Amino acid sequence: MRVELINTGSELLLGQVLNTHLTFLAQALWPIGLSIERQVTVPDGDAIRVALRETFGRADIVLVTGGLGPTTDDITRDIAADLLGLALENDPEIARLIEERLSTRGIPMTARILRQAQRPSTAEILHNRHGTAPGLYLAPQSLPGGGLSPHLFLLPGPPRELMPMVENEVLPRLKSLLPEGSKREMQTWRVVGVPESIVEEAVGEALIALGIEPGYCARPGEVDVRIIGSKQQITSAEVLLLDKFGSAVLPKDTRSLEQWLIEELTRRHLSIATAESCTGGGLADSLTNVPGSSAVFGYGFVTYANSAKERLGVPAELLAAHGAVSEPVARALAAATLAASGADYALATTGIAGPGGGSEEKPTGTVFIALAAKTGEVVVEKHLLKTERVTFKNLVAQRAFNLLRKKLLSAGD
Repeated sequence: MRVELINTGSELLLGQVLNTHLTFLAQALWPIGLSIERQVTVPDGDAIRVALRETFGRADIVLVTGGLGPTTDDITRDIAADLLGLALENDPEIARLIEERLSTRGIPMTARILRQAQRPSTAEILHNRHGTAPGLYLAPQSLPGGGLSPHLFLLPGPPRELMPMVENEVLPRLKSLLPEGSKREMQTWRVVGVPESIVEEAVGEALIALGIEPGYCARPGEVDVRIIGSKQQITSAEVLLLDKFGSAVLPKDTRSLEQWLIEELTRRHLSIATAESCTGGGLADSLTNVPGSSAVFGYGFVTYANSAKERLGVPAELLAAHGAVSEPVARALAAATLAASGADYALATTGIAGPGGGSEEKPTGTVFIALAAKTGEVVVEKHLLKTERVTFKNLVAQRAFNLLRKKLLSAGD
């Protein structure tokens, strides 16, 4: 069944309110076997009429958010009733519920507020437990100009009202419209450190050959590979991805990389410390954003200046001979951090974020990331990340966390 979404409200298009409806509704509909095929956002006023009329004859299910309140720009129910050739009726039960809600808050009833008790004559009420404006469901019916209307759901705009209404009132009705076996499977994997074009070239045709509907979403430093298909197809896709990209494939769940690290280190009773030059505390910030990080993260050093690196334990002669951005200094910085903190692992970063400071030998974007382990092993990676300053820092943090992840995976349980 084709599902379309209309979000109404001038505040959305003016940028005054962040539109989170598509994300919430898409995630709510997917588990029951529905996906939104088209979404539009329109301002208050007659644009709602145009957007709604366009869905007739094209969509099977239409969700409309916003425009059910008491103000003069709340005209969604009026427009829907007019397009369907229905009269608006006052619903005494809804009026009673509105009055009760207002009285408990000491708010007087007005004619304008009472408008929310109006409904198109054939509409079913979708109860609103968190506001005064009820939602409305209109089953398909003959249109004045011929044809049938779609299943039409008119929903409130505020998320605190919309979300519980969808869970309690909308989803049960939608489930009853769907045939058995309509649910599909979906899984998303993240591939770190590989460009989107390389990922698609390596697995795209093979995934399609499996009868799978693949999708790709690139972000700085990583690519989401989304697979839609049967359980067997999804299992085959996972085997293919792991074969092509190995440890670059992150766990198939919704956890961030740093959350995975904190939970895995906690499970293994291990600890991590950091020393940061070019990332300026970004690693420590990301790790401590994860609840429970204090169990494994006790020390974070920001050694931006050479003097700070020396005070932590990097020899001055090493800095003079190789420069701060070098493999020997990264290696020494990680080892010094390990010694100062007593942690099981230490991550160190040193690089040139730019836009200036680069040279022919060490261009802007050069970074060395070191991981020292209590066993005495120190691993260093060199990367060239040509991007602007903030993205550079985020990419370095991601590469550092992935270096630790690969180490943990290779160490086993």
